[in-house]
Amino acid sequence: MRIARFRTDRGSGWGFVDGDTVRPVVRGPGLLDALGDLDTLRELEQESSDPIPIGESELLAPVPDPPQFLGIGLNYRAHAAESGAPVPTSPVSFPFYNSSIAGPGDPILLPPFTDEVDWEVELAVVIGKPARDVAVEDALDYVAGYVIVNDLSARDIQMSEGQWSRAKSFDTFKPMGPWITTADELGDAGDLDIELWVNGVLKQSSSTSDLIFNVPQLVSHMSQSLTLGAGAVISTGTPSGVGFARTPPEYLRPGDVITLEIEGIGRLTNPVEAG
Repeated sequence: MRIARFRTDRGSGWGFVDGDTVRPVVRGPGLLDALGDLDTLRELEQESSDPIPIGESELLAPVPDPPQFLGIGLNYRAHAAESGAPVPTSPVSFPFYNSSIAGPGDPILLPPFTDEVDWEVELAVVIGKPARDVAVEDALDYVAGYVIVNDLSARDIQMSEGQWSRAKSFDTFKPMGPWITTADELGDAGDLDIELWVNGVLKQSSSTSDLIFNVPQLVSHMSQSLTLGAGAVISTGTPSGVGFARTPPEYLRPGDVITLEIEGIGRLTNPVEAG
């Protein structure tokens, strides 16, 4: 099933995507409280109200305030190669700031102090219940579902500071959406097509089969050092085709439109504007 947060002129809420409509939840727990229980989600879906056309609502970021929002770097073999980096022997992790989260259709604002903002399509994992010291073989029991994240990065700042969180966490730099596709549909998400276009031109095209560390490995690894809360988001890294690795390098400019697509989830589109 697909779970979305949305807003209409009558208010905001969450519900279940059915074709081109969303069926609002009318009672029961909030989204994060329900995520970890598939039976509860199915009951709420059965009891949801009349559908609202998606075109008559505004889709919001599915998880606007995760207890942890984590990135994984250099996690596709081809991307590590185009970056001139060795294949990591352990996941390269870092935090994003929640204030960077944007929703589907929200403008990406380019700060005036950088002209090297790059795109990165990423599969992100949404945790359904608290996870601590999880074994790899049990990790999928803690995965509620998956979303798309655009891991926008100010490359000049990323490279000059020696750490990555700030350069990847400016306001609007983490569009997320368009909804959560539950793990019962996608399993470990280990062989999904993943693509990104800028102004209709294909820039990234790969498969999650190129991941160095897969979803169960990442969930297990991160749970060894911290307790992942319900609603925690782990963005699993980007495939090859990023702008800084091109000849000559390519970066985003005001007026651009970025579209990301991951098989089994959907499409996430955002315009680019001057900040």
